[in-house]
Amino acid sequence: MDNGASSYRRYLNGDESAFDEILELYKDNLIFFLCRYVESVAIAEEIAADCFALLIARPDKYDFSVSLKTWLFTVGRNRATDYLRRQNRRRILPLEEAAALPGSDEDDPETLFLKKERERQLHRAMGRLKPDYRAALHLIYFEELSYEEAGRVLHKSKKQIENLVYRGKNALRADLEKEGFEF
Repeated sequence: MDNGASSYRRYLNGDESAFDEILELYKDNLIFFLCRYVESVAIAEEIAADCFALLIARPDKYDFSVSLKTWLFTVGRNRATDYLRRQNRRRILPLEEAAALPGSDEDDPETLFLKKERERQLHRAMGRLKPDYRAALHLIYFEELSYEEAGRVLHKSKKQIENLVYRGKNALRADLEKEGFEF
């Protein structure tokens, strides 16, 4: 077999069993590969299923000059990267992790009040920081950018961002300690 392309050609010519051959050849390895990216077998299986569905729904997307395995793994990696990018924007904690967080008992009015008050203290103290410190801390901790990405945004080097974050955290800690903030 020539890397799955002949099976795919047979499938396109009407041989339904040829697609089963493709699945048998690549499904498990693709899922294993994707699992290294997304760290979830279920998500990896969904992404792999999307890759195989693309072969069925859009045969024009596959270029026969490239090995079918390479094509599947490239499409899979791209989709896994897209998935991770979306997840970084909104991180969802599993229920058992959320229950283990301190102050996760949102039904308790006192806990909720204290949490909101701590957030207000933090935001007031952030507002009192030098603008460069505030911007660097915000990009790193709230927007979850890398030091390199934050550097591009602020037109600074990675080392400058590291210094700003370090100094900003120290200044923030000192300000919060003056207010009696408990860490």
